[in-house]
Amino acid sequence: MMFAAIAAVALAIGIVNALSGAQDAAWRGDSYDIGRRLFWEMSSIGVILLLLPILVLAVRRMRRTPGLAAQAAIGAIALLGFSTLHIAGMVWVRKLALWLAGGAYDFRFSLATVLYEFRKDAVAVVLIGATIWLLESRRELKRAAIASSAPPAPQPPSPDLIWLRDGTSRIRVVPRDILWVASAGNYIEYSLADGTQHLIRGTLAAAESELARFSIVRVHRTKLANLDRVRGVDLKPSGDFELAFDNGQTLGGSRRYRSTVAALGSRTAPAGSATGDP
Repeated sequence: MMFAAIAAVALAIGIVNALSGAQDAAWRGDSYDIGRRLFWEMSSIGVILLLLPILVLAVRRMRRTPGLAAQAAIGAIALLGFSTLHIAGMVWVRKLALWLAGGAYDFRFSLATVLYEFRKDAVAVVLIGATIWLLESRRELKRAAIASSAPPAPQPPSPDLIWLRDGTSRIRVVPRDILWVASAGNYIEYSLADGTQHLIRGTLAAAESELARFSIVRVHRTKLANLDRVRGVDLKPSGDFELAFDNGQTLGGSRRYRSTVAALGSRTAPAGSATGDP
């Protein structure tokens, strides 16, 4: 759309300039010769349109660059490069076209001629650059409006939920509801606070890795316990211990993992439960 808009304006200006130049020549008594003047204009406009990506990139770079001085430097470099390529390209196109038609083209290269063309290029660059700037601003505003009106992205599943596969069924479990997990051959058994149990095919090591972030840790070679549900610890003379959960259930632990429950006395009890003394 940007290219089409600038091309339409440039072509319209070129046609008007050609018609005006031909009419001025006729008023001075010269030949009207609209075809030659259209060729001069269209050869220049064609090269300008080919160089349009340079101005688009320059404007976008200026919009991303903070500081007026830096933006002005980018604009000056773009203008010099654009004008150099435009003059060279325009002369080459005219020479080639007239050579193919059996004629010749003399640019009459001089400082005055270059400055004459550069002055016109400067005006064209400013006008085209301003148009690109406005179109880019409009595009950004449109994107912002679309982003603000778009429905919110779906929220990912809560990290405080896990899924258990019980046979062909999948069961969603809140880790807080798990009291303990124990290995049972090729299966692991989940015991929940409401008394339900689920036998899931898997390994205790895999369950331990998944549940450790919920304070469900190993208290025995074959058992994991939810320390957030423990209300008391009974330490045995042998070094083993027994955990009392807040729903009245108990679970034995091994002295090998006694250090795991050693700090339970300093843990904050869940709401509605009491922390017993070991």
